[in-house]
Amino acid sequence: NQTAVTEFILLGFGDLPELKILLFLMFLVIYMATMFGNMLITALVVADQHLHSPMYFFLGNLSCLETCYTSTTLPRMLASLLTGDKSISVSGCITQLYFFCALAATECCLLAVMSYDRYLAICKPLHYSTLMNTRFCLQLAAGSWLNGCLVTDIFVLFMSQLIFCGPNEIDHFYCDLIPLIKLSCGDSHLIILLNFILSCIFTLPAFLLTLTSYVCIIATILRIPSTTGRQKAFTTCSSHLIVVTIFYGTLMIVYILPKHETLSVLNKVLSLCYTVLTPLVNPLIYSLRNREVKEALSKAVSKYMAF
Repeated sequence: NQTAVTEFILLGFGDLPELKILLFLMFLVIYMATMFGNMLITALVVADQHLHSPMYFFLGNLSCLETCYTSTTLPRMLASLLTGDKSISVSGCITQLYFFCALAATECCLLAVMSYDRYLAICKPLHYSTLMNTRFCLQLAAGSWLNGCLVTDIFVLFMSQLIFCGPNEIDHFYCDLIPLIKLSCGDSHLIILLNFILSCIFTLPAFLLTLTSYVCIIATILRIPSTTGRQKAFTTCSSHLIVVTIFYGTLMIVYILPKHETLSVLNKVLSLCYTVLTPLVNPLIYSLRNREVKEALSKAVSKYMAF
């Protein structure tokens, strides 16, 4: 009842009106390819017995997450480009922020779990099957999803108490955290402090685990005497390393970059990397660089053609 502003205006790429149709078609193709690719990976992991291993179980979870993750921002942006309606209600904005943050936090955890899985497979191969058993895999996956939801529940509960009574334009294509906090009329120091604390408790450990796992993996690979052995070991984790680099690299640049108006376009372009590019390249990287996935896809196509 205290909220004076009832809706926000997502400016998106409004400064490029002449490219509106081109941007719509481009993002529509990207969205369709992302959904198809990730759903295909998930279906293959579920259907093919040869992919019923910890690595592919986590890959299936990641692909399932990416279909949800990309759906929090792209459909709204496509509707805006098509109709020209850039408005979004305050409750709709907070809801979008909730799902985006929850899925992003879950992805951080899943990427950490996948890197730990590769660490055990390469650095402790003799104990891998014992350590990474079915029960432990389920616990890691469930813990990742619960962690993402828990941290976001706490944060969005406080975010929903903010009062918005001034400007209502968000210079972004989705309801991002920092632009939203800037629009609040009350004291935002507490929410900024809470964001920092929750990040340190829930998401920073996941990043450090990912980093530590790959330091150990690379050190182990470099100690392998044969070139063939090093190549084989690196192939098992290179796909995941590419996804991790794109996701964390662009995410860090966006949130470290100074928040000047002159850098707003660069900020939006880099944001596309972790909101749009990562979900798109995930199935491409894992399918094109992975023999087991290509074999499963080939068998699935053969069965389909037989009918």
